[in-house]
Amino acid sequence: MGAWGLGSFENDEAADFLAEVIGSGDLALIREAIDNVVTSTEFVEAPDACRAIVAAEVVAAALSRPTAEASQHDGLSRWLARIRPGIEPALTLAAHDALERVLAPNSELLELWEDTEDLSEWKALISDLMQQLHG
Repeated sequence: MGAWGLGSFENDEAADFLAEVIGSGDLALIREAIDNVVTSTEFVEAPDACRAIVAAEVVAAALSRPTAEASQHDGLSRWLARIRPGIEPALTLAAHDALERVLAPNSELLELWEDTEDLSEWKALISDLMQQLHG
């Protein structure tokens, strides 16, 4: 995974996934990314975790509670304005659950961040996103 920063959109997997989402006309990819992590009974692979983080960012932004990083992403803002997705409470809860799985010991992405000096800052960003989901 090529990462150039700590943010939710600052790695190759996340950037590619967000481009797919912005090219779509609904929340199907968002639901799928969240479900892949929430329903996984095994180790959560880093690519799946990255996509779930982006999906949670999209859910928070659609609820008018974007993180600072999502607020600065013009493509995401335009896409949300165009499709005006309705976010049901179950999707918000599932996004939160997915982020909890990303931070759990059986997460490859967590393991990758544990090998850096930025672990605490990355975890704080994920925790902030979790708070944004619940206003």
